[in-house]
Amino acid sequence: MSLSPAHSAVNLYCSEVADLSDSIPFPYLDSSDDDECFILRLFDSELDGMLGSERLPVLPEGVRARRDIVNWMLKVHSYYNFRPETAYLSVTYLDRFLCIYDLPQGKEWSLQLLSVACISLAAKMEETTVPFLLDLQVMEPRFLFTAMTVQKMELLVMAVLKWRLRVVTPFSFLDYFISKIPCFSSQSHNFSNVSDLILSSCRVMDHLDFLPSSIAAAALLWVTSKNVDDQTLEHFHKRVNKEMVKRCHNLIKQSMCSMGRVKRQRLEPVPASPDGVLDADISESCGELKCGGEDSKSGLD
Repeated sequence: MSLSPAHSAVNLYCSEVADLSDSIPFPYLDSSDDDECFILRLFDSELDGMLGSERLPVLPEGVRARRDIVNWMLKVHSYYNFRPETAYLSVTYLDRFLCIYDLPQGKEWSLQLLSVACISLAAKMEETTVPFLLDLQVMEPRFLFTAMTVQKMELLVMAVLKWRLRVVTPFSFLDYFISKIPCFSSQSHNFSNVSDLILSSCRVMDHLDFLPSSIAAAALLWVTSKNVDDQTLEHFHKRVNKEMVKRCHNLIKQSMCSMGRVKRQRLEPVPASPDGVLDADISESCGELKCGGEDSKSGLD
């Protein structure tokens, strides 16, 4: 499914003259606001995106089906080099939709169709150019859909979400939080590490359980090896939910430990001798204690 230079993307810029007299101001797009006003509006806006008492997404195929489809979605984003915000937003659309709408039982294609629609909607929100709907279906998807079918699914997603497609993400808070860590440079490789960690969190935990600001703070503290205590969290902002950041940071730590154990099992086969088995068991136990023990991370300067 190759892309020709002339037809690889749809230009989203329109030639219409917008009437700004009746436009609704969006709280965190006003560049004239100072930092404090900006961040306060972000904190207010993220609360609107919380699901509250709504149920968690339930899939007929179970948690594994969601994990597989999210992995595929992130591969598509990587293939087209979309912005991290686009990737996170597409998974958010997916989970928010599944919290409200039940996919038909026994229709495995329905989840694939939903994921394509969510990628397309997120790309239209964040990217200046978006591949055609057929071209979005790369990286060996299990099912392929016509453009008209995807467009119908897009309309269903927007209707179920009540057209609330502009939501706050952890990336909305990153620049502000980074400015609170003197030794951190947004131009360094650390910024990319934080971004990758936020996107990886979509695979292994229900990110709708956490405020975007909590996810951003937890990921930043993990990458910079800072203590997760009340004093450290005060540096970010008084509105940061400290307990939620700690829970999110703990889930990140557990996930990283699990990933490390899987990699060790793949790269270091256990010797067949009894001594080798014992040594490997002791090594793994020490690794678990290190992951689960007290943090030995330094606080903010």
